[in-house]
Amino acid sequence: MGIFERYLTVWVALAIIAGIVLGHVDPHAFAVIASLEYAHVNLVIAVLIWLMIYPMMVQVDFGAIKHIGDKPKGLILTLCINWLVKPFTMALLGWLFFKGIFADWVDPQTASEYIAGMILLGVAPCTAMVFVWSQLTKGDPNYTLVQVSVNDLIMIFAFAPIAGFLLGVTDISVPWDTLTLSVVLYVVIPLIAGALTRQALSRGSDEQRLHDLLAKLKPWSVIGLLSTVVLLFGFQAETISSNPQAIVLIAIPLLIQSYAIFAVAYYFAHRLRLSHNIAAPACMIGTSNFFELAVAVAISLFGLHSGAALATVVGVLVEVPVMLSLVWFANRTRHWFKAV
Repeated sequence: MGIFERYLTVWVALAIIAGIVLGHVDPHAFAVIASLEYAHVNLVIAVLIWLMIYPMMVQVDFGAIKHIGDKPKGLILTLCINWLVKPFTMALLGWLFFKGIFADWVDPQTASEYIAGMILLGVAPCTAMVFVWSQLTKGDPNYTLVQVSVNDLIMIFAFAPIAGFLLGVTDISVPWDTLTLSVVLYVVIPLIAGALTRQALSRGSDEQRLHDLLAKLKPWSVIGLLSTVVLLFGFQAETISSNPQAIVLIAIPLLIQSYAIFAVAYYFAHRLRLSHNIAAPACMIGTSNFFELAVAVAISLFGLHSGAALATVVGVLVEVPVMLSLVWFANRTRHWFKAV
C-alpha cells in the first residue's frame, strides 16, 4: 500500500481545506471554471474524473471473466450485496436521516440533494481500491479480479436504471438523458479505452509495458482526485463556511451504511463457509464505493454547487478510514473462516 493510499484521508482533508480557502480568496476563478460546461457536463471536472478513472479501468482484465464459474459463492455474495442490497439500504438511510432525523436542520431541497448523492454512492460499487483492500487482507488476487470485472460489466447496464428508479422513488426529478450520458462518458468509454490499452500493451507474455504505463498514470490519477476535491469544495466554500455541520450530518448515515453492509456480507460469507481469502475481498467490494463515478454523475445531474456533489465528496473522506478499520477487523477474525 503506497503512501497515497495509506494517507488518502489526510490528502483529501488537506484538499478540502485548500478548496474552501481558495473559494473564499478568489470566488471569481471558481465561477469561471463552473461556467465551462457542455450538455450539463463541466469540462474541467470531466477531464479530472477521466484522469482518475482511466488508470483504474486499465487494471481490469476482462479475460478473467472466463473464470466466472470458479468458486461461485463469493461472486454471488458480492453481486447480491452490490446490486440487490446496498443501493436500497443507502436510499433508505438517506431518507430516514434527511427526511426524518435531520429534517429540522436541513431544508427540504438540500436534504433531497444529499439523499441523491448518497444514492449515487450506493449504486457505484468500487473498482480500483478493491485491489488494495484485497491485498491487505491477503485475498485471492485472481478471484478479486474476476469480481471487479463482472461488477464493471454489470455497472454498464444496471447503474442508470437503479439510480433512476431510486432517485424517482425519493421524489427527485431524473434527467434521464444526462444520466445516460454520464454512464457512457464515465463508465462505458473508459472501460473500452482501458480494455483496448490493456490489450495493446499485454500482447505476448511480457506485461512489463502495462506495468510501466500504470506506474506513470498513477500520479495523474492522484492529481485528478485531489484537484476535483479542491474544485468541489471551492465551489461550495460559502455554503460550507456558513453550515459546517453539513459534512458531519452526511458522514453519519454513510458510516452506518458502510459498517452495516460489511456486517451483513461478513455474516453470510461465514454462513456460506467461504475461505477467508475469498470472503474478505468479497465483503470489501460490497462495502466500498466507486466514488469517482458518483462524484462525476452527481455534478452532471445536479450541478457543481449541489448538495449531491457535496455528499459524494464526503463519501471520499469517510471511505478510507472505514475500510482500513474493516481490513483490521477482517485480519483479526481470519480464524472464523476455513483455511484455504
